[in-house]
Amino acid sequence: MSSFLYRLGRLAARGRVLVTALWLVVLCVAGGAALLFGQGTDDTFAIPGSESQEALDHLGRVFPQVSGTSAQLVVLVPEGQRADSAAVRDAVTAVVPELTGAPQVSTVVNPFDAAVHDAVSKDGRAALVTVQLDVGLADIQPSTRTALAGIAQDMENRIGHGTEVLTGGDAFSDKVPKLSPTEGIGLVIALVVLLMVFGSFIAAGMPLLTAILGVGVSVALVYAATSVATVSSTAPMLAVMLGLAVGIDYALFLLSRHRDQLAEGLEVEESIARATATAGSAVIFAGLTVVIALLGLFVAGIPFLTVMGVAAAGGVAVAVIVAITLIPALLGFAGERLRPKKPRKTKRKKKARFSLRWVRLATKSPWVTIALIVGVLAVASAPALDLRLALPDNGTDEDGTPARVAYDVVAEHFGPGFNGPLVVTADILSTTDPVGITNGIAEDIRKVPGVAVVPLATPNPKGDTAIIQVVPTTGAYDEATDELVERLRSMEGQFKDRYGVRTAVTGFTAVGIDVSAQLGDALLPFGILVVGLSLVLLAMVFRSILVPLKATFGYLLSIGAAFGATSFVFGQGHLADALGVTRTGSVISFLPIILMGVLFGLAMDYEVFLVSRIREDYVHHGDAHKAIETGFVSASRVVTAAAVIMLGVFAAFVPDGSATIKPIAFSLAVGVFVDAFLVRMTLVPAILALLGPRAWGLPPWLDRKLPVFDAEGDGLVHELRLADWPAPGSAEVISAAGLRVDDDRGRTVFRDVELHLGPGEILAVHGSGPAGKSALLYALAGRVPHVRGDLKVLGRVLPQHAHAVRRNAAFVACKETDDPAGEVRRALEDGVELVFLDDLDTVVATAQRAGLRAAFASRAATFAVSCQSLALVRDLLPTTAVAGLAMAPAPVPAEVR
Repeated sequence: MSSFLYRLGRLAARGRVLVTALWLVVLCVAGGAALLFGQGTDDTFAIPGSESQEALDHLGRVFPQVSGTSAQLVVLVPEGQRADSAAVRDAVTAVVPELTGAPQVSTVVNPFDAAVHDAVSKDGRAALVTVQLDVGLADIQPSTRTALAGIAQDMENRIGHGTEVLTGGDAFSDKVPKLSPTEGIGLVIALVVLLMVFGSFIAAGMPLLTAILGVGVSVALVYAATSVATVSSTAPMLAVMLGLAVGIDYALFLLSRHRDQLAEGLEVEESIARATATAGSAVIFAGLTVVIALLGLFVAGIPFLTVMGVAAAGGVAVAVIVAITLIPALLGFAGERLRPKKPRKTKRKKKARFSLRWVRLATKSPWVTIALIVGVLAVASAPALDLRLALPDNGTDEDGTPARVAYDVVAEHFGPGFNGPLVVTADILSTTDPVGITNGIAEDIRKVPGVAVVPLATPNPKGDTAIIQVVPTTGAYDEATDELVERLRSMEGQFKDRYGVRTAVTGFTAVGIDVSAQLGDALLPFGILVVGLSLVLLAMVFRSILVPLKATFGYLLSIGAAFGATSFVFGQGHLADALGVTRTGSVISFLPIILMGVLFGLAMDYEVFLVSRIREDYVHHGDAHKAIETGFVSASRVVTAAAVIMLGVFAAFVPDGSATIKPIAFSLAVGVFVDAFLVRMTLVPAILALLGPRAWGLPPWLDRKLPVFDAEGDGLVHELRLADWPAPGSAEVISAAGLRVDDDRGRTVFRDVELHLGPGEILAVHGSGPAGKSALLYALAGRVPHVRGDLKVLGRVLPQHAHAVRRNAAFVACKETDDPAGEVRRALEDGVELVFLDDLDTVVATAQRAGLRAAFASRAATFAVSCQSLALVRDLLPTTAVAGLAMAPAPVPAEVR
């Protein structure tokens, strides 16, 4: 991959005008698609398969009058007056026909009808007019809200005497998150940090520019997708938040690498290509982990959450593509202006001294550091045990909004349960007394603990389905309401025995409880998916077992602390006023699973960028402790800047964020701070110091089976080093130096092999017994994934370009084929440049030997063969241009003869 990115970076730099123009076109096309095809967001939280959702869908078919959303008109009279006075009754009765005739209104419940109970508050100051609509929240037309608000104003004027008529209910809720100037603070913080890192306005402006462009594209695509999928209003805001954070950070990583290389004297275009290949590889790895984790939200089995994960993953993917294409193009425009000036050593030394002191402090007594960090984060995680999940309602709207004012008035005068009523449905099709059975069920429900009132119980016009509205004594977020729902559902058998009907519990409150329960149940499988993924990915990158285990342990500590801090503020109410939290007690249901997915990817970012530098130093010098210090000092500046930027972007969404976004942004900000500064930059060095060289071990059998993910572009560095090896313009077909292969148990198969084979020459590898002959041929043919030393075959570096070598080389296992000569002939006819024949001495048929002799004599390709003894195949090989390589059973240096 690094080789591909190297070429991509060079092409983007050379074609910078075209690349920039293409991105502007993409932005315009995506924006146009959003304007033309966007249908708007929909905050209807559905959970297919749950009892509440099935009952709600059933009501939509048999009782459509009550299946849509609803509005409330709350009549509030001054203290000392009564809401059931004659004047109020007359005014309400007069406007009921007007309300019924309003757009999208199906039914209106007059609080003074004989069939309606408890629609006037016990203190007599408030009356509740319920307006049922025939559409869902997303389909409400502005004219409907305007008409209802106008009728409410007319009613207020008609009653007079200081009476207020408030409009509220779900129809007037505004759960769509909006951007505010406060979010711009995150960009200001990012700009300041970038200026401190680069000392250049040009370099500091690039990440901001590309991040904003990437966010524009991703958000436009999300809105365009509303034409084919139901997208919640949280999805585009989440895409904005993540897109800005990762977009700036990914650009920072590339820019930092580019400037470091320029400071070392590298030519601009070459530096762009190398930065794209090395830092770009890490960016792709980091983005891939976030994308996979977000796409993993499908395990919850909730469509709106899956769509949200796809939208957020799309934003991250766009940020990655922008980083590896547009950033190289802009670097090409900047040219030499980004080359650092020479006199910066003093500042760098001061920064390096601080980083060095920090890492030495963390690793001086590793056990103390580990115990301190783990203890602090364990304590910080304790409040997470009280974390409650719920869906937002009007109680989470901003203070002063019509929906919030009406919500508070209803809660004060009627009780909290009136803002979150339940609906019990009964299938009365087979009964002979639908009204009596409906009233009987209602009467039984009134006796259930936790039920405040049952204001409405009625069959539908067809008489096949009844609805019983149940008002709990507690609010929708209260645990007691969850228990009431379970209690009502457990009564289904009782109702079946007594009345012969089936019942179900639904309504917005019940749907919210079911969503929260299903999301809570999904946390464990999602956590296993994320943890398992982190172990595999990090093992692929670092070729270690203990490093991934350590990284995953740190991730779990970060998640626990983020959950604990979120529960401390949004659940228990500490610091709620300072952060502008309008209501405490619970957080939005999908926060935990979103936090786990996003923070996983970000944690892996910091792990890769920090630990890869440490590993690189250890591989080169072999001193585990020294590698921690040098690697930390090298990477800490960029990791710190990236974390501060991401922390600033997330924190900027907290002060004025909606009730949905605010806790997500807060938890992400806390998670980033804990993971970057306490876990990765303090705990990780301490654990690595404690483990020493043991940290970098991987069992050979696992090393061979586990794919290699070159997240830092080491393969490209190796390839560039061998670009002019063994000599500029060399025509050698096979070049090897210090070549070594080990088996699955870590034992050496062969080592110290030196080879230089030209076009048309023949390599004859020979030796008695298991001397590694076949293993060498397989390695030269690109069929061994892990080789040590330097190896170029057909001008391509191995193992990086093994696939290309296998396409242009033929391998014939003479023991396993009846027609080796035919296979060689067909390979030569196909234009193969290099042919390998293993166990050539096993070919005894005269015709076959004659065919092979002719192929060798033709010099149509380069050949490499293996045999027990050269004497057995000498008659097949030409007398010239044959290089013999003797291999001994013991792992001793081989020599060319």
